[in-house]
Amino acid sequence: MSAAYATFGLAPAMRAGGVLANGVFQVHRDFVDFIVDGRPLLFQLSDLDAVSPLASDVPPAIFTAQVRSLLLEADAPLPGGRYVIYGCPDCADLACGAVTAAIARDGDDYIWRDFAWQTDEHADLELNGYHGIGPFRFQGDEYRAALGSLLREAAEAPRRRVLLVGARVALLARLAAALRTIGVGADITDDVDGVPADELRAYGAVAFGRAVGEEQRARIRRAFTDAGVDVTYVDGLAPIVPLLVAQIEHALDRSPLDRRRLTRLVAADGEAGVEVTSPCRVQLTAYRLDRLYRTHTHEVFDGVLEPGRHRIPLDAKAVKGEAFVVARTSGGVLVEPMAR
Repeated sequence: MSAAYATFGLAPAMRAGGVLANGVFQVHRDFVDFIVDGRPLLFQLSDLDAVSPLASDVPPAIFTAQVRSLLLEADAPLPGGRYVIYGCPDCADLACGAVTAAIARDGDDYIWRDFAWQTDEHADLELNGYHGIGPFRFQGDEYRAALGSLLREAAEAPRRRVLLVGARVALLARLAAALRTIGVGADITDDVDGVPADELRAYGAVAFGRAVGEEQRARIRRAFTDAGVDVTYVDGLAPIVPLLVAQIEHALDRSPLDRRRLTRLVAADGEAGVEVTSPCRVQLTAYRLDRLYRTHTHEVFDGVLEPGRHRIPLDAKAVKGEAFVVARTSGGVLVEPMAR
C-alpha cells in the first residue's frame, strides 16, 4: 500500500455559533481538528460546515471511545473499515452526511485513504469520493502520541461560559438567552467581589456593556487576575444582540491564529476587506443604529471566496451612521465597526 508520509497533529477548532441575519440560531461547537502536513484537514474539504468526532461537549466515555476508535483499538463503525472524520455539527447523524475514510495499519504506520461523502452505511467512492485528498501515511509513533495525549492528559475543557456586565438589564437578559440557545452559558452581574476563584475559572470571557465605567472594569479585571484566571475581555460595540453574540464568539475562539480560515476584516470607505486562507463561504452582515437607536440589519454579501484578500463594496444605506460589519464562516467570525 503506497502513500507518501504526512505529518499528523491535533489543534483546537471551533464551529462558530451565532444569531444569523435571518433570525436562525447556529449552535457553537468546540472540537479538536486533524492537522495534516501543518494544515487543518477540514480546510481541504471545500466549504464544509462540520466538526470532528473529537468534540468537547460529548460525554467523556464517548470522547474516549472515539479516540480509541481512531487508534484502531475498536472495530470500525462502518463497513469497509470506514470511520467518520467529520460529521454534522448539530446532530452527528450519518443521514445528514459525513466525511468518512478507510483507516488501516500498515506495519507500524497508519493510513487514511478513500475519503468520501457518506449518507448511509455504504460509501460510493466513484460518485462521492474526494479523489484529490489522500491517501495519507502517518508514522505510528507520531500518530499514537497525538491521539494518546487526549487520553493521558485531562486537558482543561473549553470554558464556554461568559460573564455579562452592563447597565441595561433587559438587553443583558436577551443576550444571555441568545448565548444559551447556541450552547454558550452566560451569567449577569455588576460585581465579582468575594466570588471564589473556582467559580471565576468557569468563565472564558467577560463582556462589558458600553455604559460600564473604567473603575468597575478595572475592579473586575483585578478580581480575575488575583484569582489567577486568564479570560478574554470584550468591549461591547453596541446594544445589538446578534452583534454582541458575534463579538463573544470571536472571544471564545481557541484555535491557533495561523490555522484559522477567516483571518482579517476591515470596514472603511464604503467597503469591507476580508482575508481567507482557503476557499470558503463568507457571509457579511451590516448592523446599524439610526438616530432613534433602532437596529437595522442588512445582508451585504454571501458567497464563496478563494484564498487571499478581497475588497467587497458595501451598500451606503447599510452602513449609514453608526454601523458595524460581521464576517462569518463556518469556523469563525470577525466584527469591526465601520470606520469614518
